[in-house]
Amino acid sequence: MTAIASTDTADGSSPAGMPELLDELDTVVDRLQATGFTRLTDTEVDDAGVRIEQAIARLTYTGNQQIVEADQRDLPRKAGYRSVIDYMKHRLRMAYPGKRLKQTRATATYPDATTGQPLEPVHPTLANAFADGQVGSAHVHAVIDVLDQIPHAVDHDIKVAAERTIAEQAVHLTPDQITDAGFRLLGYLDPDGTLADDTNRRRRRNVYLNRQRADGTAKVSGTLTPELLARVSMFLAVWAKPGMNNPNDPESPTGSIEDADPDAVAAAAERDDRSPAQLNHDAFNALLRAVLEDGMLGKSHRGLPIQVIVKVDHSDLVREAGYAVTATGTQIPVTDLIPMLADAQPWLAVFKDATAVPLYFGRGRRLATREQRLVSFARPDGHVCSNPDCCVPATHVEMHHAHIDWVDGGLTDVTNLTPACTRHHHMIGNQPGQFTTRMVREGPDEGRATWQLNTEPGAPPNPERINRRPDIPRRFAEHLQHVRTEIHGPEPESGDEMRLQMRQIIDLRDATPVELVVASALLDHAYRDSGREGHPPFEARR
Repeated sequence: MTAIASTDTADGSSPAGMPELLDELDTVVDRLQATGFTRLTDTEVDDAGVRIEQAIARLTYTGNQQIVEADQRDLPRKAGYRSVIDYMKHRLRMAYPGKRLKQTRATATYPDATTGQPLEPVHPTLANAFADGQVGSAHVHAVIDVLDQIPHAVDHDIKVAAERTIAEQAVHLTPDQITDAGFRLLGYLDPDGTLADDTNRRRRRNVYLNRQRADGTAKVSGTLTPELLARVSMFLAVWAKPGMNNPNDPESPTGSIEDADPDAVAAAAERDDRSPAQLNHDAFNALLRAVLEDGMLGKSHRGLPIQVIVKVDHSDLVREAGYAVTATGTQIPVTDLIPMLADAQPWLAVFKDATAVPLYFGRGRRLATREQRLVSFARPDGHVCSNPDCCVPATHVEMHHAHIDWVDGGLTDVTNLTPACTRHHHMIGNQPGQFTTRMVREGPDEGRATWQLNTEPGAPPNPERINRRPDIPRRFAEHLQHVRTEIHGPEPESGDEMRLQMRQIIDLRDATPVELVVASALLDHAYRDSGREGHPPFEARR
């Protein structure tokens, strides 16, 4: 085993030669990438893969020590970041900083707050295996997940023995096998379940709503307390029955089976081909639809009405394609949205000119109105917090006076307001680590807010940034047009083709004088450019 010790010098400075060692590391990696594996034997390729994975694990362990050192020196704050997580995400470019920090706190060596001497890691056996490259990040997280499930009432010596046992097994097992071994270990520690009490159950309760996948669906997972499990089971017993709450069957009864017509349920059940999991899904959907329609969630949330609020491009709605986005950040295919619009209340967002909707209050009031929030939501990227590193949806944001703050005389006008989640709203100010904001008044980003992270005096300034989401449908259409042009050549200009004239379609020979006047007015409006070359004027013939 590799002994874990601090590499700092006595005066706390970085060890001599670290920059040179990193330069050598870059050189070695460059040579490895340039050399490749094509000239190696099968055995050498196999051995190279094992050693590279070991090196990745050892470098990850070393990188975790850098995180500890940066945290101890308060580097995140000096660089203007609010937390270690932000520093890891943006400065160190880590994909999953939360998981990496959890790994670091479990296996890295931290200094004692009083003496400065290195302390033993929380899980020392696991840390040694990690430093040696015998386990990787996935193995480490699997072990941590097992150890986190040990009941809090278990004695300390038993916990230490359990850590050594599962870490020892992790050297030879896959992450999935570590989880299976952990189940057996936990069963041995608490065979009759007497040590797992309400404290453990409350600590483990959770429901995760994962990010949407490419097809718009999302996975839900969680751990339910016995109380919630009892309620959910009872609900599914009466709402998730075959024939009930079937969105594909207009004759399917909705609500509880106890309140439904038995004959209607039986007939719908004969037509029902859903799986048990689909029955559960549709039951939850029906329940939440009933809750929203009955107003059980209240009248408003953060100034927005408690409804499913959706914005969609008119062009997408007309061609029944593309996606709409809700105030909670959920994307809905337009084909699924259209049936939801039957009872919808439409709003028209006007950005350039004031309308009858009160969008400008000056100093008359401080808080934004529902109408201002709806217009803000309808703006480009208005469905999320305007901070460029945030994706909190509109239902969880506040309205920030972005150009001039309210306390500095800012106006509560829609042109001065931008969505900001509670966390980022509270980070606005003129101190290092806080944000300075302003509204863009012209150009393609007009109506958006810029965010600039303040640094300490003398530090290089951070650039202004905008939460600008890529317009995927538009860019796809542009690329598709370019590809078609490359294959088939450019499309002819509209003036290069003869336009189909209205006189070739409409026969007005038997029209009444009133019909002629109406048709002439309509066609005159449609062909205001009728005098252009290539577009002969309209001729009405009787």
